[in-house]
Amino acid sequence: MATLEGTGRLSGVRPGLLDRERIIATAGFNRWLVPPAALCIHLCIGMAYGFSVFWLPLSRAVGLSAPKVCGDMTIIQELFTTTCDWRVASMGWMYTLFFVLLGASAAIWGGWLERVGPRKAGFVSAVCWSGGLVLGAIGIYTHQLWLLWLGSGVIGGIGLGLGYISPVSTLVKWFPDRRGMATGMAIMGFGGGAMIGAPLANMLMNYFKTPTDVGVWQTFLVMGLIYFVFMTIGAFAYRITPPNWRPDGWTPPAQANTMITAHHVHLNDAHKTKQFWLIWAVLCLNVSAGIGVIGMASPMLQEIFGGKLIGLPELSFGQLSAEQKTLIAGIAAGFAGLLSLFNIAGRFFWASLSDKIGRKNTYYVFFILGIVLYALAPTLAAMGSKVMFVLAFGIILSMYGGGFATVPAYLADIFGTQFVGAIHGRLLTAWATAGIIGPVVVNYIREAQIAAGVPQARVYDFTMYILAGMLVVGLICNALVKPLADKWFMKPEEVAALQAKGAAAASAGGGSYGIGKGGFDARAIAFWAFVGIPLAWGVWITLQNAAKIF
Repeated sequence: MATLEGTGRLSGVRPGLLDRERIIATAGFNRWLVPPAALCIHLCIGMAYGFSVFWLPLSRAVGLSAPKVCGDMTIIQELFTTTCDWRVASMGWMYTLFFVLLGASAAIWGGWLERVGPRKAGFVSAVCWSGGLVLGAIGIYTHQLWLLWLGSGVIGGIGLGLGYISPVSTLVKWFPDRRGMATGMAIMGFGGGAMIGAPLANMLMNYFKTPTDVGVWQTFLVMGLIYFVFMTIGAFAYRITPPNWRPDGWTPPAQANTMITAHHVHLNDAHKTKQFWLIWAVLCLNVSAGIGVIGMASPMLQEIFGGKLIGLPELSFGQLSAEQKTLIAGIAAGFAGLLSLFNIAGRFFWASLSDKIGRKNTYYVFFILGIVLYALAPTLAAMGSKVMFVLAFGIILSMYGGGFATVPAYLADIFGTQFVGAIHGRLLTAWATAGIIGPVVVNYIREAQIAAGVPQARVYDFTMYILAGMLVVGLICNALVKPLADKWFMKPEEVAALQAKGAAAASAGGGSYGIGKGGFDARAIAFWAFVGIPLAWGVWITLQNAAKIF
């Protein structure tokens, strides 16, 4: 059985607290402690999806009872005003900052993450995300929109990128026998963060609210502290595999599946291959379709079903009173929450299924089933079937989340595991691109349809056909993904040199190092409960709100 001693011990110098050499697992470690460590981080940064909970309170931070509107104010003036309330549309730019900075930071610092390890990257992510909330709180307190953008949007967005990719390479290496399931367990946390964060934020804002304050800056500070604690626990719980580690009794399968390589592509070469750009397009198109729906889920349900949501099927959306519109807005919020639940479940379900049917086949399912469901959506809307409509979009959002969770394993299959975290980071520029394409397609086509006089119940029909067409292109790109030619793979001695941090590591022949397949012992159960109980609470709140739809 192979054993390993750290480089620092050989040289007599103990590695620093955040150093990669400090977190190499030793005999007796349980690999099932790594996924909840990743969830500690992803459940926190996933609140990025739930930031809209702050927009309405912030839109009356000055006026308090009602927004103090300055109609002739430019966006530049809005950045610095202290006497006028911010527009919801201006605060909505935070989403663009979040996902553009997420993709950019993951691409820029992915290689650095591979060198320094997940603990240091996770801790830096905690500092950026939580520090961004603190800076954002100062921006809210001083009523400076530019400071909110800089803190939560830019600095927080960098934290999003580093936190998002911090566990990918580590989990793929810890679970070579179940790559899809492992990444699915962690990345589902990003989809679930808003289910915990949004109701928590509402509770805190109600607690801190006074006749002279909407309670948002205090909420930012408290949530920043909570997130810093949780994310730091996750970062310090990370452990990485010794070189060439594999679970007890597991051997890599014979090359029956030509889509899974046993070799490795260098980070500097991955983007030179057509396979990288095909998978980039696959992710971008799958995400563009889904993210467009997420952004318009609430108004879409309201405009399509109108009075049907409150037992008045004879009334269209335009015929509803202000009070009735307020009532169906609450029901539509439950629809958005239910889609989040499908988003989370899909990340685990589809990624786990990909271990059985393969990553390429899983994306075939995403695109073929997605094309059918998007094309059927107008018909389901015309039928007035709320159950079928909600179910169709629930499945669509499950595949949106599943695409995120499956793509790291897809990359590991094609490019190997040595640089998969950094390659995944560069691929996430597809997410940043989709964050622009999806909302633009949905929003602008909707506006064009309204301008053309199309009834509000039918303004999304043409959009659904456009999204189905985008998935057709994605289907073609997925079909073109083939195994890499041998010229792209690193030589075994190059891989060994990268993996070897010292003489002992270089001489390690691989094996289990006294680390078995692990399981749910008392420590693992406690750690899973630590992340599972808040997630279960969020699911319960979501289901309570979603029940109002029916």
